Amino acid sequence: MTAQDFILKSYNTNIEKGTVKWSSPSNIALVKYWGKKEHQIPENPSISFTLSNCKTITELTYTKKEGNDFSFDVYFEGKMNEAFKPKIQTFFERIEQYMPFLRDYHFKIDTENTFPHSSGIASSASGMSALALCLMSVEEELGGDYSNDYFNKKASFLARLGSGSACRSIEGELVVWGANESTESSDLFGIPFDGQVHENFKNYQDTILLVDKGEKQVSSTVGHKLMYGHPFAQLRFSQAHDNLAKLKTVLASGDLETFVKIVESEALTLHAMMMTSMPYFILMKPNTLDIINRIWKYREEHKSNVCFTLDAGANVHLLYPESEQTAIHEFIETDLAKYCQNEHFIHDFAGKGAQLIKN
Repeated sequence: MTAQDFILKSYNTNIEKGTVKWSSPSNIALVKYWGKKEHQIPENPSISFTLSNCKTITELTYTKKEGNDFSFDVYFEGKMNEAFKPKIQTFFERIEQYMPFLRDYHFKIDTENTFPHSSGIASSASGMSALALCLMSVEEELGGDYSNDYFNKKASFLARLGSGSACRSIEGELVVWGANESTESSDLFGIPFDGQVHENFKNYQDTILLVDKGEKQVSSTVGHKLMYGHPFAQLRFSQAHDNLAKLKTVLASGDLETFVKIVESEALTLHAMMMTSMPYFILMKPNTLDIINRIWKYREEHKSNVCFTLDAGANVHLLYPESEQTAIHEFIETDLAKYCQNEHFIHDFAGKGAQLIKN
């Protein structure tokens, strides 16, 4: 498919108002996307687990209006939020050619998260995917008659134009984004992983250890730009292709030991890119490193398959098979919680993707 396939050609102009509501989850990348080209096209492919409990719930109310401008209000957790408006304005400008009805309506966007905003749990991924899904439901109410496959692909395509990783939050449990030799994926949207998945990786667990619940030190937008002219950028992009190919084999075979090595290496590589950029940043906190060392010690002592991954922040995602859930929960309570801000962590697991709440 090409971008042209997502342009809405005609729609019913007589619909006066309506309300739709979606929940959409965050996701955690195993092979990281870091660096992008024009139009939110990734420099390298990525693969992620879609989460279940960490999600954004968005209700979109639309009302027919006069005039030819974009018109919307944003409410976050019940309060009007002006800070979100510039990003949504940019999003509307990017997607207008695919959704020409946007200027016909005033939109009230009511949104809330089940997790701390801007704390490194990909709130832009869940937020933008939830908004894109709401707009797709509006498009259907205006006369669009789509298959589930087309609906999901266009929602992912639109979400990508708001936040790159948002395109991986529409479906689950594993989603690939970015053209590569190992899968049938696309740069334009995310698709469910099309390879075999061993029972070892079904219902995989993710506990997010909230080391720092504050605003991220560096926004993802700034971080991606640091890959322009980065001395190790091309090697990094090549490494991501190689790791995705290896991970496809690992997911089919159930090789947990190699899974751990690839996932942790990817996390540390992401942070190495930030530490060797110009300007350079250290996104981990002392407690992040303490947690990593405790994980390595526990894994060696208990012959466990637990591992960590990181996004562009200080928080730690603890990944482990469902078969180890009881033991790892005890490990978290007795040994890791003390390194979290207010001993706060979130138990989550790989899920099926977004859900329609109201249409």
